[in-house]
Amino acid sequence: MSSFFTGLTLFVMGLVAIVLLRGLLNMMRGGSASKSNKLMQARVLLQAIAIVLIMVTLWVTGGGRPT
Repeated sequence: MSSFFTGLTLFVMGLVAIVLLRGLLNMMRGGSASKSNKLMQARVLLQAIAIVLIMVTLWVTGGGRPT
């Protein structure tokens, strides 16, 4: 079960990085401001999901404490 949460967390963190890079590329190219805003909102949402998943993973695994 903990490996599921770990994998899901890594997947969401990868999505955060992809959205961040797309937003940076959009700004560098001088793209639409509304698209940049939507990408920023998506990034913030994905970061919140990633933080929750990290906390759940730590809770499930015992936070790395020895058993």
